[in-house]
Amino acid sequence: MSHLDSDVTTPLLRDDANSDDFQDGDYRSRWRSIRVMYFTMFLSSVGFTIVITSLWPYLEKVDSSADASFLGWMVAAYSLGQMVASPLFGLWSNHRLRREPLVCSIFINLAANIYYAYAYLPRTNNKYHMLLSRAFVGFGAGNVAVARSYIAGATSLKERTGAMANMSACQALGFILGPALQACLSFIGEKGVTVNVIDLQLNMYTTPALLAAAFGLINILLVLLVFKEHSVDEEGRNVQSINYSSEDRVSLLDETEESIDHFAVLISNVLFFTIMFIFAVFETIATPLSMDMFAWTRKEAVLYNGIIMCGIGFQSILVFLAVKAASQRFGDRPVLLVGFSVILCGFVVLLPWGNHFPKIQWADLRNNSLVSRLSEISLAANNSSEPTGCPYEQTWCQYTPAIHLAQYISSDILIGVGYPACNVMSYTLYSKILGPKPQGVYMGWLTASGSAARTLGPVFVSHVYTLLGPRWAFSLICGMVVGAIVLLTSFYSRLIAFSVRHGRVVE
Repeated sequence: MSHLDSDVTTPLLRDDANSDDFQDGDYRSRWRSIRVMYFTMFLSSVGFTIVITSLWPYLEKVDSSADASFLGWMVAAYSLGQMVASPLFGLWSNHRLRREPLVCSIFINLAANIYYAYAYLPRTNNKYHMLLSRAFVGFGAGNVAVARSYIAGATSLKERTGAMANMSACQALGFILGPALQACLSFIGEKGVTVNVIDLQLNMYTTPALLAAAFGLINILLVLLVFKEHSVDEEGRNVQSINYSSEDRVSLLDETEESIDHFAVLISNVLFFTIMFIFAVFETIATPLSMDMFAWTRKEAVLYNGIIMCGIGFQSILVFLAVKAASQRFGDRPVLLVGFSVILCGFVVLLPWGNHFPKIQWADLRNNSLVSRLSEISLAANNSSEPTGCPYEQTWCQYTPAIHLAQYISSDILIGVGYPACNVMSYTLYSKILGPKPQGVYMGWLTASGSAARTLGPVFVSHVYTLLGPRWAFSLICGMVVGAIVLLTSFYSRLIAFSVRHGRVVE
């Protein structure tokens, strides 16, 4: 088995070599550097999720003037910061050693997490300090463009799908372990302990951010001590690093610039935006949808959806590994097309149908007298009972059929299969379309398009779902997925690897 084909069977985070012929120093150093990029991607997702479940209570604790709409901006700030930073770090990595933007971005991330932990300290405007800290955490996470561009340049065509799948699996693992780490640190409690020397409160809200900062310090040391610049051509042969300039290299890159299919690059960005938009809608709507449809309390919704999302995360890792083998056998584009089709099935399954309607909050009070209503409401308040069901303010609750739990679970499973397949294939196909040109800026734009989708998706679904209900919201999403499938099939022949397009490799 050659080192070019072994990525099909390579376990996660293992070198792709099984033969002693390829266990030379450069090869081992190259894969050590790739694994450092895996860890960087893992920390990027951990930085987003490790405080996400405690964001709202911490915000309420440090600034009582904050409301739910401000929380939306808090969540969006991370993606906005990443959207701005990704092209900048990508451009930087094209012209300098990648170690520079990596160390700079990780340091910004580390400092931003410390800033978040101290957000309680100012006497006023604490919520704005939290907002800025999350924006800077997202800005530091713009280094994923550098990480992906490095892997694109440090792997052969046959190695790339496996490496991209491993990187996406690390990202998924970070999304799983982030909330788990937060849950483990919740035993510290809201009060915690105070370190008077540095005026730091160590509690369940600040400790996760400080842990993320500690991870960042480890990441910086790995980049400085372990990470090395490597570049190989599409056959896997070592070439001069794309980050070192020379007249010959510049002329080659200028020639390559003319031969990139920029229309295929644009289509790839649109498809990736669609993928990330759909998943942002999915993860945003899960809690309010389950509370409306199944009359779950806030605690039940957080618990049950947490279990479901954790299960989807582990399922995604298996899908990432399966995608490596499937793409080798069938190709990248068929796997991407199947992924979109599975996502479409997931949202079609989620459409409301039947004659069963959701429970309406306070519906049992509508026929009572005013006095009876007030007494029952007072009794409920004294018992600290929480109203459950679909809020009566959402008028669609009265005429839209309820979504069954079986529908909800089935949809979660289908989307949990389709999304990771599309995610890996879009990154892999995109890097192959770009070919040997330095991909920092291009990967930056792709990351920025995904960040824009994660910003706009929650805004879209919160408005459409609240005003029109799940039937309209999920029908529009189905239409968007169908549009992506039509776009993919219409320009199927254009979405090919650079070397295939120029006749160097037969597809």
